[in-house]
Amino acid sequence: MKIGIIGSGNVGKALAKSSVRAGHAVMLSASDPEHATAAAKETGAHATPSNVEAVKDADVVIVAVPYDKLGDVFRSLGTTVDGKVVIDATNHINVQNPGEVLGGLSNAEEIQERHPQVRVVKAFNYSFASRMADPTVDGIRLDGFVAGDDEDAKLKALEFVESIGYRPIDAGPLVMARVLEGMGLLIVTLQIRNEWPWQNGWKLVGPPQ
Repeated sequence: MKIGIIGSGNVGKALAKSSVRAGHAVMLSASDPEHATAAAKETGAHATPSNVEAVKDADVVIVAVPYDKLGDVFRSLGTTVDGKVVIDATNHINVQNPGEVLGGLSNAEEIQERHPQVRVVKAFNYSFASRMADPTVDGIRLDGFVAGDDEDAKLKALEFVESIGYRPIDAGPLVMARVLEGMGLLIVTLQIRNEWPWQNGWKLVGPPQ
């Protein structure tokens, strides 16, 4: 596939690395084009000077930016992403007051509500960058949950999730992004509270294998 990744931080670089390893063509953008260039050199992806250039030919677009930058990203894209499969990999984390982020719409639902022509799915937010780059722990594939209302878009995202090494799991409609974002908040909170090394991930055990 042709993958457009918006964001060249730890998450963007990790997903670029695993995508390139899986044989995908990856275009990377960042708010600072120099950051995109550096990330592309590090991961084997191709840097672009703008978000529009990163996504215009993409089969799948991944949004990997901080929560408070989502508005800027979609304003910069305009109608370029209309009709495209867009994977929202973002989290809204508040460790001090988790209730502030657990009671409302998910980031993915907000994107879909504001941009109804975009085919939004939720994935990856529950994983650390270390696991996005290599979604295995002790030789066991971690689970890659995908939520979305557009079935064709979700199938495309599940195919991509599997291609980079996760066991793909259909998590249901887009409203389940609220659960996935809760999982993201939980796994971050556990690392901080227990001083864990930010290397674990989610895995359902038992049948089906």
